Amino acid sequence: MAHQLRGDNIRFTIYDLCSSTPTPAGVATLLPDHSVRTAEYVIMLAPEARGRGLGTTATQLTLDYAFHITNLRMVWLKVLAPNTAGIRAYEKAGFRTVGALREAGYWLGKVCDEVLMDALAKDFTGPSAVHAALTGASGRQLRRAP
Repeated sequence: MAHQLRGDNIRFTIYDLCSSTPTPAGVATLLPDHSVRTAEYVIMLAPEARGRGLGTTATQLTLDYAFHITNLRMVWLKVLAPNTAGIRAYEKAGFRTVGALREAGYWLGKVCDEVLMDALAKDFTGPSAVHAALTGASGRQLRRAP
């Protein structure tokens, strides 16, 4: 809640680039706690954007940004246990299951567990796609949108 009061959320709009014109398809958000260099990750995708890899790609790029640009050391999330497609997408993007909050959520009106997952910066070594996009091939910084 403190990050909301400070207004330091890091939010990215997810676009579907496969249509004739880029169409907004969702939002990926980091809710950072800078005092310990961690953040909660939240993603929302439009129903028609699901199942096509947009969420996985957006999550990979958000983790890249979190670790290589923002210098966070850990990003975590909660996902409802019956959301197996979401869990697979998070695993593919680099998250690992670390625990569960038993009977902490609801899925289609029924009580269910919330799965806790995290990703660590030390698991994201190598070149940053986000850094390369921001600096360009020449190392020159690109102009960012306002």
